[in-house]
Amino acid sequence: MALRWSDFITPSTLQLAPLLELLLEPIACLQTQAQLQLGLQEALVNAVRHGNGCDPAKCLRVRRIETPHWLIWQVQDEGTGVPPQERVARLPEQLDALGGRGLFLIHHCFDDVRWSNRGNRLQLAVRRQRRPALVRSPIQSSRSVISLASARLAAGRAGGSPDR
Repeated sequence: MALRWSDFITPSTLQLAPLLELLLEPIACLQTQAQLQLGLQEALVNAVRHGNGCDPAKCLRVRRIETPHWLIWQVQDEGTGVPPQERVARLPEQLDALGGRGLFLIHHCFDDVRWSNRGNRLQLAVRRQRRPALVRSPIQSSRSVISLASARLAAGRAGGSPDR
């Protein structure tokens, strides 16, 4: 397989389902797709809300790169960027806090997470699987995302470290 990439540019809104579906097209394994959907959704929502301030006049840019061994997504907003000291994958100190779990989830959904120097572009990567992939089912995938999110949050509350 040669290197392939696709670019997606969309107005900065929270109507992300169609974009997520396109970004996850190369993923056939249901479990992997659910995990990556959770992480990508967190990255996209953060870019829209925090980077672009929910301004639909601003754009969200995503590049999907497919290599023989990796799938990579680069999510870029038009904001000033996340300062280096805030790029930490941790749960909030107050477990009942309304926010603060996004970067924790992102880091646990992907094998590699990197930031641009400016902090307005996030690169997310997952190693390709060697075993045969399962056929996708949108209904099963949605249930898996909900189950995965619940399990990860419960593990975080219990003080455990959710496995990838």
